[in-house]
Amino acid sequence: MPNLDWAGKAEAVTAAKGAAYRLLLSDESLSYGDLSAGNAIVQGDNLDALKSLLPYYAGRVRCVYIDPPYNTHSAFEHYDDSVEHSTWLSLMYPRLELLREFLAEDGSIWISIDDRECHYLKVLCDEIFGRSNFIANVVWEKKYSPQNAAKWLSDSHDHILCYARHKEIWHPNLLQRTDEMNARYTNRDNDPRGVWKPSDATAQAGHGTATQFYVLHAPNGKEYTLPSGRCWLYTEPVMLAKIADNRIWFGKSGTSVPQVKKFLSEVKQGISCKTLWFRDEVGDNQEGKREIKELFKDDVFDTPKPERLIQRILQLATNPGDFVLDSFLGSGTTAAVAQKMGRQYIGVEIGDHATTHVVPRMKKVIDGEEGGISKEENWTGGGGFVFYRLGEVLFDEDGSLQKGAPFSALAAHIWHAETDTAYVGGEDEKAATGEVSEARPIYGHVGENSLLGVHKGVAYYLLYNGVLGDKRPQGGNVLTRKVLRLLPPYDGPKIIFGESCRIQDEGLKELKITFRQTPSAVKK
Repeated sequence: MPNLDWAGKAEAVTAAKGAAYRLLLSDESLSYGDLSAGNAIVQGDNLDALKSLLPYYAGRVRCVYIDPPYNTHSAFEHYDDSVEHSTWLSLMYPRLELLREFLAEDGSIWISIDDRECHYLKVLCDEIFGRSNFIANVVWEKKYSPQNAAKWLSDSHDHILCYARHKEIWHPNLLQRTDEMNARYTNRDNDPRGVWKPSDATAQAGHGTATQFYVLHAPNGKEYTLPSGRCWLYTEPVMLAKIADNRIWFGKSGTSVPQVKKFLSEVKQGISCKTLWFRDEVGDNQEGKREIKELFKDDVFDTPKPERLIQRILQLATNPGDFVLDSFLGSGTTAAVAQKMGRQYIGVEIGDHATTHVVPRMKKVIDGEEGGISKEENWTGGGGFVFYRLGEVLFDEDGSLQKGAPFSALAAHIWHAETDTAYVGGEDEKAATGEVSEARPIYGHVGENSLLGVHKGVAYYLLYNGVLGDKRPQGGNVLTRKVLRLLPPYDGPKIIFGESCRIQDEGLKELKITFRQTPSAVKK
């Protein structure tokens, strides 16, 4: 498969690995509502933020939606969307690499983009997510009126590229049937099975077998011959059985051309989504601007997405309770829609409007203020979020652990680095059996237990920051036989991280222990 190359790609390919793990510092003054709801808004550069969030959400996010800067060479008030093409590609590559790691096995990512970078982005995503995991290129009608001042063609659409983590196990939800669709079904003969609509009883001849070509002798005494190039939908025995079951309609007179009765109760209770999304179905840029203007009066983003557009994506890609991630949060549309639809969300925004726009908007959503999809989703308020800023790096340039780093920050980092899975914490007893309970995703809400969990038969322990109750220097952080007796027991192999070890190698082998010293032996 061909790969895309550009000036600076070598650095971009290693940028995600080189990004620093930073502490996430909660700000109670900007957090709001139910702080235990599991929702997070993070202010800061999204590369560092994603790297810092990964230990808590790796493999847990059902849907990623991002609306990155389009590289249109225009100056936006709230976004610098004027970067060179190679710089834009270098910006996107490491972020897409990290976003892939957040996706659940049955997760998907949706990326809004315009014509200028769409096709380069497609090749970039083929490289990162795998070409075999490409789902579709959705075309969204973002404008209604033509731009008569356009020098060439009036631009009226954007693209939304969709990739699955694993296409073979990812399946979109069906969209709800509309009242207009259901209105096509009536009950012309008072059939007790309910409303139905007539459908052609023939098919193209090329699709039929020899048993589907016959003269139909109907109970009404008429003989029906096939039109040229057609065959019957069913073989003759099946057709006669369906006639006997009142599933073939011969018109009100009983002598018309036969048609199959398709009952509403038997059709798929939903519709497959098409790749062409019109503005009357999912909104357009003008609708997005109106929604923002209602929230912030004259302070309007240039290209906010309408809530109905994000609603469509979440309808297809998620179920209530699923995690949704947007690392280019902008005015907060994804978080607002996720809240109203009962999804959990993580939003990352670098600009000041994380506090000037996202937080005020989410407060209004949580308070139940109407707007956007509120009526359609019967939204009356509730929920909450914790606001975080990026703090100091977990490890400094020399590889030393940041002084005062929380236990759970190091625990989450170690767990993810060792297992490639998310750290969710849990009680010692459950962790010892591998039954790690779900906990709040950010370390400020994760319990502090020396036993981090069991993964593939190996138990992971961390002795740090007086987790065993001994706050003296090195007290409880040094592995001794006395400390070992205080640890939650596990009979299988164990990996224990600590400041130092006082048990000889033979004793460690007998106890099935691998000791790793912090911070030198911690994978960075």
